Amino acid sequence: MEPLSVRQLRRRWKPFKERVKNNRRYQPVCIRFHRACSWLARVEELGPEESDERLIFQWIAFNSLYGRWDRTRGEPEPDKTGIREFLARILELDEEKRVEAVLVEHRSRVLSVFDDEFLNAHFWEEGGRPGLSGIRHKAARWYVEGRFGTILDKLMERIHLLRCQLVHGAATFGGRLNRQALRNCSELLGHLLPAFLLTIIDHGAEEDWGPLCYPPMNGRFPKL
Repeated sequence: MEPLSVRQLRRRWKPFKERVKNNRRYQPVCIRFHRACSWLARVEELGPEESDERLIFQWIAFNSLYGRWDRTRGEPEPDKTGIREFLARILELDEEKRVEAVLVEHRSRVLSVFDDEFLNAHFWEEGGRPGLSGIRHKAARWYVEGRFGTILDKLMERIHLLRCQLVHGAATFGGRLNRQALRNCSELLGHLLPAFLLTIIDHGAEEDWGPLCYPPMNGRFPKL
């Protein structure tokens, strides 16, 4: 099934946005949604050869949704914490099981990501020794057991590793070695992110998603 476009997502979101436009309580979730869609709209403009940019922009959109401010430390909280808690909340709210449907429909691509040793953090921790992970076989069992939360967590860990390789200068721009990994991860994000946004639209708009990172500081929230 083709994911909804940014225009379609914004249309679905508009009734809630209009209803709460003067209520500051809901401005953080509106800003999260606005930021995420702004980056996904740019993704829609990219050509098929721009795979590095595509995954980076998709991850920024995702980060707009899960990122939370740590008031004690005065900085964004660690990615792993925010991602894990966001995904757990989304799966809990996802009454239509849209995320589960994506994982089932694209099972072969998910298993390909698990089968890629270069996307396994343990591979690098052990100095690049091959054959360290049986994650693909575990994932096949998770599908049988219906453990979609585990599948989603482990999948996003691997996509996050690829994102880190790109943004921290640990990969060559346009390099041929990670093309398949980029295609797989970007294709999966292209279906998962709209599923996350639809879940927020239908069931999470009034949820507290945590303190917003870097809110507008001009005394008012922007017109979204």
